[in-house]
Amino acid sequence: MQPFQLPEFYMPYPARLNPNLETARAHSKAWARSMEMIDVPQQGTMIWTEADLDAHDYALLCAYTHPDCDATELDLITDWYVWVFYFDDHFLELFKRTRDIPGARAYLDRLRLFMPVTGPITETPTNPVEAGLADLWQRTTPSMSGDWRRRFVESTKNLLDESLWELANIDAGRVSNPLEYIEMRRKVGGAPWSANLVEHAVGAEVPAVIAESRPMHVLRDTFSDAVHLRNDLFSYEREVLDEGELSNGVLVFEKFLDIDTQSAAESVNDLLTSRLHQFEHTTLTALPPLFDEHGVDPVGRLGVLAYVKGLQDWQSGGHEWHMRSSRYMNGGGAPGTGTLGGPTGLGTSAARIIPSLLATHEQRSRSFTHVPFAQVGDVSRPNPRMPFPIRSNPHLEQARENVISWGHAVGIIDEVPGLWDEERFRDYDLPLCAAGIHPDASADALDISSAWLAWGTYGDDYYPVFFRTAASYPAAKAQTERFSQLMPLDGEPTPEPVNALERGLLDLWQRTAGPMTLEARAQFRHAIEIMADSWVWELVNAYQNRIPDPVDYIEMRRRTFGSELTMSLSRIGHGRTVPPEVYRSRPVLAMENSAMDYACMINDIFSYQKEIQFEGEIHNLVLVVQNFFDTDAKTAMRIVGDLMDSRMREFEHVVATGLPALFADFDLGEDAQQTLLGYAEELRNWISGILAWHEGCRRYSEADLIRHFPESPGAPGAAGPVSPHLPSGLGTAAFRISPPAARPVESAPEPALATVPRGLPGAASQLGRVSEAVGVDASGQSAVTGTPGVAPTGVVSEVGRHAEVAGVDGSGPAALPHQPSGLGTAAARLKPVDESSAPSRPSAVDSGKPSIPRGFSGLGTAAARVTPPTRTAEVVAGH
Repeated sequence: MQPFQLPEFYMPYPARLNPNLETARAHSKAWARSMEMIDVPQQGTMIWTEADLDAHDYALLCAYTHPDCDATELDLITDWYVWVFYFDDHFLELFKRTRDIPGARAYLDRLRLFMPVTGPITETPTNPVEAGLADLWQRTTPSMSGDWRRRFVESTKNLLDESLWELANIDAGRVSNPLEYIEMRRKVGGAPWSANLVEHAVGAEVPAVIAESRPMHVLRDTFSDAVHLRNDLFSYEREVLDEGELSNGVLVFEKFLDIDTQSAAESVNDLLTSRLHQFEHTTLTALPPLFDEHGVDPVGRLGVLAYVKGLQDWQSGGHEWHMRSSRYMNGGGAPGTGTLGGPTGLGTSAARIIPSLLATHEQRSRSFTHVPFAQVGDVSRPNPRMPFPIRSNPHLEQARENVISWGHAVGIIDEVPGLWDEERFRDYDLPLCAAGIHPDASADALDISSAWLAWGTYGDDYYPVFFRTAASYPAAKAQTERFSQLMPLDGEPTPEPVNALERGLLDLWQRTAGPMTLEARAQFRHAIEIMADSWVWELVNAYQNRIPDPVDYIEMRRRTFGSELTMSLSRIGHGRTVPPEVYRSRPVLAMENSAMDYACMINDIFSYQKEIQFEGEIHNLVLVVQNFFDTDAKTAMRIVGDLMDSRMREFEHVVATGLPALFADFDLGEDAQQTLLGYAEELRNWISGILAWHEGCRRYSEADLIRHFPESPGAPGAAGPVSPHLPSGLGTAAFRISPPAARPVESAPEPALATVPRGLPGAASQLGRVSEAVGVDASGQSAVTGTPGVAPTGVVSEVGRHAEVAGVDGSGPAALPHQPSGLGTAAARLKPVDESSAPSRPSAVDSGKPSIPRGFSGLGTAAARVTPPTRTAEVVAGH
């Protein structure tokens, strides 16, 4: 009897079968026999018989997942899958069942010798896994670029190496927490590896210029998560009940949520569906502007779209194979007849798609129908377990006064009336956080740390105020791009800063980056850039009133919280005692990610009422969990608390067991070991300092919220929640700021700061100069390229609206951007563009190249053409 009934899967794409199936079956069996994979015992254990290979039918898997490739390509792809499944079973029998960790490590180390990025293979294979890898490597890589080979080596190594993580968990009897599981399953599960092979199968590589971009990472990650979660549902019986495996998503949810197996399976399926929704959302909204931003040519665009289609084919084909293979829980599996189950003939794809869309409509729609400013009250939050002592820096009191002087000097205090004044700056008490994070820092170092925390927190508050509508998006992008110009790596000239954010950044960069090496400076700048980019990601979700997918939220939350900036500063302080590859190892990354997630969740449980009720926010894990499980805030808060506790236990586990194993694996000397142990101590201080700040500052209590945001629609006695069609989510903070009577903006008195030019205090002047700096003029045209930048009332008109907030004369209303640009702003929000006034583009005939469609068409893309409701202005500034 099956341990649970398979849930109803989201299946938006039809499964198709490659006509070369029988050829691939015959070829793969002959190849496996030549590699001694069938009917040849390994160390006295029979891994596969011919009957096993026939029953698994990997040729059917590949024929379903790669329906359009030719016979030769299908043979090659099938051989790769025969190899990877044989490796999985070979590793299971020889190492997982015997718990032979040293033997497993030596076995995996040798496999690296058969994957050279350049040059020939020089090692002689000693077992079927090595022989198969050597043969496949030589048949696959010559036709691919060096960039693809490097990515394929990385994904193959991850697939092989993380088998040790599974083995270590089995040996310790440890079930991972959901976040840890998702992260590690991507590597050990092999789907990123499959995504690389999709590029080979469709004959189109992802252009190197965008291969490491966030949208392409999201597509790979969502594809991977969906493939792995689907496999977990089908393989639960085999892995958990037969093999004693602990790395299965159903088991992880079952143990973490303390629910029955059927309920856990339904939750895993809901997460699978959410990841597929994220895949579709990214494809439709993020790829077109990504192509434009990086100037991807028509051939490259077609290649990426072919790759995306290949990933879709893999999802639907993989599901069909799981339903048929005897390897999985599916009622015994259907015979490998090579025909699709269910209705066949013309129109049968719709028979599968429509019910699937209807079944998941409620889950999808919940993410877009949140009503901001709801009265949530002071929801009881969990008591975070803190096993580390809370310390403080003796220079705290002086740092408090120094950061106030710095805030006046750069303009953070009072430059935008109603945003941060001195009273609020003191209430937020960022030096308290810095003192806990750096209890042993000098007075000067504590001042710099306090200022960095103030700058990041101010930026996080500033972006929603200044860029609160979709029309503000070009200005937000322009501002974000200017940050890089203010952080020179090697003495390059910098533009004159035009607002408090820019003045603060330039000052802090000069004080912090000066003593660094060029390499360290580049790493530090990158950490700041990804934090600023994450603020833009939040804006885009707010424009769409879209509650993020839970996995995407957690991963982006580390960036919006500025965690990687802090980690970067710590690593730079370690010097060169630790090799760079050690910082990329699984134990160090697990230690960092668990610490970051714990700290981010501290913020989310403390700020829930502030963000949801008083700010109309959507970026809070309690809300994300509430939306995903369709539950109440109290239950969601409890789940987040349990997740915090599991991440803390993971952190402790990694430090206690992972680091000593890492020292042995890399044969690290005493200095490197002490540096990493010191890094763990820094992270302990970081976590405990952040908790102490949340408990000690005056930013989150209900009394402080009423005092800080008296005109919020969510304040007690206010009119109440507003329609979700009004401006909502991150960006609605602007509605709390009453425009003051027109008056000159006076410079606040402060000590001179020679390294920071004062710039202009007015918002209109600030963003107007930003617009000039990036070449966008008042007509909305790019002065550099001559192509439309924004609509005729674009950036500069939006500046006028910002100016009204700041008490500076501005001009009329802003319009939506003329063309979609940046992550997520495109198809989902804009009217079809009247292109009569747009510059002509070369036709396919003129250019001799295939033309690219401007958007997407077909099932599910109608939303891309829907005109959003008109947003009224009554809510602005408390009116």
